[in-house]
Amino acid sequence: MTLKTAEDPEYAANLRRATLASSVGSALEYFDFALYGLMTALVFNQLFFNPADPAMGVIGAFAVFGVGFVARPFGGLIFGAMGDKLGRKWVLIITILLMGGASTAIGLLPTYEAVGTWAAWLLVLMRLLQGLGAGAEQAGATVLMAEYAPVTQRGFFSALPFVGIQAGTLLAAVVFSALTLMPEDAFLAWGWRVPFLSSFLLILVAIFIRMRLRETPTFVELEKSEQVVEHPFRDIFTKGMPGVVTGIGLRMAENGGSYIFQNVSLAFVAGTFIANPVDRGIATWGVTIGSLIGIFSVPLTGWISDRVGRRPVYRFGAVFTLLFAFPAWWALSLGNEILTVAVIAIGIGVGVNSMLGPQCALLPEMFGNKHRYLGVAMAREISAVLAGGLAGVLGTWLLTLTDGNWVVMGLYLATLAAITTASTFLIPETRGRDLLRTQDAVRVSTDEKDTGLVSVVVADAR
Repeated sequence: MTLKTAEDPEYAANLRRATLASSVGSALEYFDFALYGLMTALVFNQLFFNPADPAMGVIGAFAVFGVGFVARPFGGLIFGAMGDKLGRKWVLIITILLMGGASTAIGLLPTYEAVGTWAAWLLVLMRLLQGLGAGAEQAGATVLMAEYAPVTQRGFFSALPFVGIQAGTLLAAVVFSALTLMPEDAFLAWGWRVPFLSSFLLILVAIFIRMRLRETPTFVELEKSEQVVEHPFRDIFTKGMPGVVTGIGLRMAENGGSYIFQNVSLAFVAGTFIANPVDRGIATWGVTIGSLIGIFSVPLTGWISDRVGRRPVYRFGAVFTLLFAFPAWWALSLGNEILTVAVIAIGIGVGVNSMLGPQCALLPEMFGNKHRYLGVAMAREISAVLAGGLAGVLGTWLLTLTDGNWVVMGLYLATLAAITTASTFLIPETRGRDLLRTQDAVRVSTDEKDTGLVSVVVADAR
C-alpha cells in the first residue's frame, strides 16, 4: 500500500472531509446521550414516571437510560457487518438518520401526566432506536479516521473526531445549564424539549457532509483485491473474539467512568443521598469543564501515543482512575460545590479522556481489515452495556441499598479501573500497525508482529 501524507492535496481534502464527517456524528451522538443522561438524573424521573414514588422514578429513569445501551450491541452487529461488506460511508449515513431521528422524536413525547405508563414505554422505544443507530455510529467514526489517517500520525488524527464527543457533551451541559435558569414550571412543561428537537439541524448537516465523503483507502484496497469478507459474523466469531474480549476490558474504565461521572455523580450530589445536596445547575458545570478539558486532552493523548505507544498512555489513564476512585467519591459525599465541580471535571477531563485519546487508534489497530468495523463495534458496544449501561442502574441501586454510602461507588469505579489496567497488559503495542493486515493484533506471533512493524517503519522512512 502506497503511503500518502497530508501534503498530497487530494488526500488532504479527503482527510478533512473524513474528520468533519466523523466529528459531526460524534458531536450529535454525545450531545444526545449526554443530554439524555442529564435529563435522566434530574428531569425524566419526574415527567415519565409516577411522581408518587420519587425513588423508583430515579431508578426507572436510569433503567430506560440503560435500554439504549442494550440496543447498541445489536446495532453494532447489524451495521458493523454491513460496514465490513458494503463499506463505511453508507452505513454512517444510515446510522446518523436512525440515531438523530429517534433523538428528535424524544422531544415530541407525551409525559406521564398525559398518557400514564405509556409515556415510559414510548421513551423506551425511542431509546431502543437511538441505541441501534449509536451502536455502529461511533465504531464507524473510529474506523473511518484510523483508515484515513497517516500512519505515523494515526493517534492524533484518529483522536480529532473525538473532540466531537467533548464538544457534544459540552454543548449538552451548557444547554442544560442554561435551561435550568428557566422557571421550574416552564422548564418541566416545555423547556426540556427544545434541545432534543434541535437535533434535527445537526442531522441535516451530518448527512450533507457524509454524502460528499469518499470510501476509506483500506476498504477500497480490500475491494480491489477481492478480499471483502462474505460472512463477517462467522469471521469475527472464529477469528476475532480474543480482540473483542480484550477491547471490552479496555473500555470498562473509560466508558463506565464517563457515565459514572456524568450521570450517577449528579444524581448522588443533587438528590437525597447526601445531607447537603448540591444545586443541579452548579454540579453540571463539572461535566462542562471536564468536556472542555477533553477538547485538548483527547487529541493530546492521541498525539503522545504516536510517540511513546498506545499502551503506556492508556495505562496511565486507567491507573489514574483507579487511584482517584475513592478520594473522588469521598469528596462528592461532602456536598461542597467547588469540590463537586472539580472532582467531576478531573474524572472526565483527565481520567476518562486519557484513555479515550489513544483508544481512537488502538481499537481499529487491534482488528484485521476484513472484520475491523464489526470487531470495533462489538468491543465498543458490549462494553457500553456492561460498563456504561449498568452504571446508572447499578450505581443508583447500590446507593439506595446502602443509604447513600459513597464507599460502594468508590469500589465500583475502582473495580472497573482495575479491569482496564489489567487489560493493557494483554495487548501488544499496535502503534504503526499496517491496517491492510487481515489478522488481528492479539493473534499474531511475535515474529510476525515485529516483521509487520518493521515494514511499516521502512515504508514511512521512504
